[in-house]
Amino acid sequence: MPYILAHDLGTTGDKATLLDVNKGQVLASTFEPYPTAYPRPGWAEQDPADWKRALVQGTRRLLDQSALPAHEVAAVSFSGHMQGALLVDRAGIPLRPAILWADQRATVQADAIAQACGRDAIYRRTGCQISPTYTAPKVLWIKDNQPALYNRAARMLQVKDYAAFLLSGVLTTDYSDASSTQLFDLQTHQWASDLIAALGLRPDLFPPAVPSTTVIGSVTAQAARQTGLLSGTPVVIGGGDGACATVGAGAVQEGDAYTYIGSSAWTAVTTRRPLLDPQQRTFTFAHLDPELYFSVGTAQAAGGSYGWLDRLLRQESQDTLYEELDAAAAEVSAGAQGLLFLPHLLGERSPYWNPLARGAFIGLSMAHGRAELARAVLEGVTYHMRLILDTLQEQGVRIAEMRLIGGGAQSAVWRQIFADILRIPVLLPTLPTEATSLGAAIAGGVGVELLTDLRAARDLAEAHKTEQPNPAHGPRYDRLYTLYQQSYAALKSIFDQLAELP
Repeated sequence: MPYILAHDLGTTGDKATLLDVNKGQVLASTFEPYPTAYPRPGWAEQDPADWKRALVQGTRRLLDQSALPAHEVAAVSFSGHMQGALLVDRAGIPLRPAILWADQRATVQADAIAQACGRDAIYRRTGCQISPTYTAPKVLWIKDNQPALYNRAARMLQVKDYAAFLLSGVLTTDYSDASSTQLFDLQTHQWASDLIAALGLRPDLFPPAVPSTTVIGSVTAQAARQTGLLSGTPVVIGGGDGACATVGAGAVQEGDAYTYIGSSAWTAVTTRRPLLDPQQRTFTFAHLDPELYFSVGTAQAAGGSYGWLDRLLRQESQDTLYEELDAAAAEVSAGAQGLLFLPHLLGERSPYWNPLARGAFIGLSMAHGRAELARAVLEGVTYHMRLILDTLQEQGVRIAEMRLIGGGAQSAVWRQIFADILRIPVLLPTLPTEATSLGAAIAGGVGVELLTDLRAARDLAEAHKTEQPNPAHGPRYDRLYTLYQQSYAALKSIFDQLAELP
């Protein structure tokens, strides 16, 4: 049967989706939320018990909702948030809450990695710059601060690895998630044993890394009773959410580029070699296709900035104002009447890698109202994505058009702003809000030989041009883009001083 069950375990919850991989169509989808704990400033953790509950309940609800007999599910595949750290014992039982990608506690350990291995050497080898956002410093933090727990650990997993284990009983990972740990050799697709040794970590802690389309096992009898799936259903490991989104966006050939607009945003381009920036402004992960990579620049608060404005302008009891804000922004001329917005509400990653960066409206006057604020936020995020696009193109790739996926891709006014500021056509894939689930499903389909290879995504995620750049807006946006860059440069020292205040 052509139906693949894809679990996409994101930061806010698990989206379970049944997809027909012959047609690229969604049969049914459910969402099971789970919380994130912030026990201290800069910390972010999740309870694996919540992941398990979401996995079990989401699967049962999905099968009931779709009325699809369990024997017609050809395989289960996974996607999940990357760069975390979950330690489990030999039985696969979690030893502590999982540390998430957003967690910034391991700054001391990140500095220790730089001293032990060298910043340039780490970047060249793993594609990841030194940062507490990656897995390696988080594992080191556990080793330094919870040594007894570290010594009991048998494996270090990502969220989708744990979900796959719950169904199959197999502890493993894939190349894409392994590449987000800062301990994986991008060229050889092997754990970098010398780096692991240099950091004093146990090499047996890191599970076997396999291609994302690998059938790692099948649904166990116990998991079948819990979820309603058929015992023996193949389990495909899948990949990290960024890698799955890349395939779900149809970016499966060299030079294909896309931008994901969710709470955060990233722009990625598919390449045949790791794209290493001399200034380390971008990073590179392994693609779901073992012969490819995707190089990425990430913005911390994209849709998150628009969500902040929405919450600011409405009463908490009201429904969101996104449609109203979109309509108002569409009535404002390009450039928001001279109003600029810096979207650094959560610090910033690419290309600045500055956790002290902050948001700002620049040029406010009595003439500006909610419509101008809305347009300035949409434009500010897009200026930043152009900054990332330019950074990628400085490294030798040419990007002629941009696919958009994620929740923000549903906004026609934002798509037009993207086309105008980036100066290239915008394309909308078939399933822009389901791209990550589609990528996981395609990996599953290849794993059980329903699909020949991952290039099937070119048809299943077929993209159509929706917006063309408006030549009349280009010169004004180019000027404002320059002012956007100058604004950050002028305010950087002020951001630093604000951070020093008691």
